[in-house]
Amino acid sequence: MLKETFVKLVSAYTDDSVLINDLWEEVETAHSGAKRHYHTLRHLENLLLQLQAVKDQIQHWDAILFTLYYHDIVYNPLKDNNEEKSAELAVARLRTLGVPAELVQRCQQRILATKKHLFNTDPDTNYFTDADLSVLGQDWPLYSAYAEGVRKEYSIYPDLIYKPGRKKVLQHFLQMDRIFKTDYFYSMLETSAKRNLQKELEGL
Repeated sequence: MLKETFVKLVSAYTDDSVLINDLWEEVETAHSGAKRHYHTLRHLENLLLQLQAVKDQIQHWDAILFTLYYHDIVYNPLKDNNEEKSAELAVARLRTLGVPAELVQRCQQRILATKKHLFNTDPDTNYFTDADLSVLGQDWPLYSAYAEGVRKEYSIYPDLIYKPGRKKVLQHFLQMDRIFKTDYFYSMLETSAKRNLQKELEGL
């Protein structure tokens, strides 16, 4: 479903089958790296499922899909500019496809919004960032697998360094008035997300 959705999306802007295949292979390869344990194709698949559930609430569906495929395409745990680099690459690829400038800008802005997941005046952005965080509110086994994946991605750091940093992230979310900005994701996942975050924090 992930590849089929991508091909259908990109095919609306080009009929160059070689380009379409090259773009998909770039996305697939980037998310299949040996050092990726959470930010993988499976993460994209989950995002797609979450967003399809609210598709009737999304105003600019193509922009949301482009954001989905490119928001983590550059990912290096040692860097703090992954969102900026991902946005840059997305802009370049969308311009190659001849995507309208307004849509390119929307995609760029939404990728950058995943850096802090704050409330945004644009409803589509809130739906995307909520979907991106939806793993926080899943059943504990799924959440635990997510947390383990993140730890593996940061395996270069010993616990002495990783745990304080992770605790800071968890406390940041727990101190937010609400993690999820949209009523849909808030009502469905907020309580379980807070519970999962607290449980992980207590286990560190």
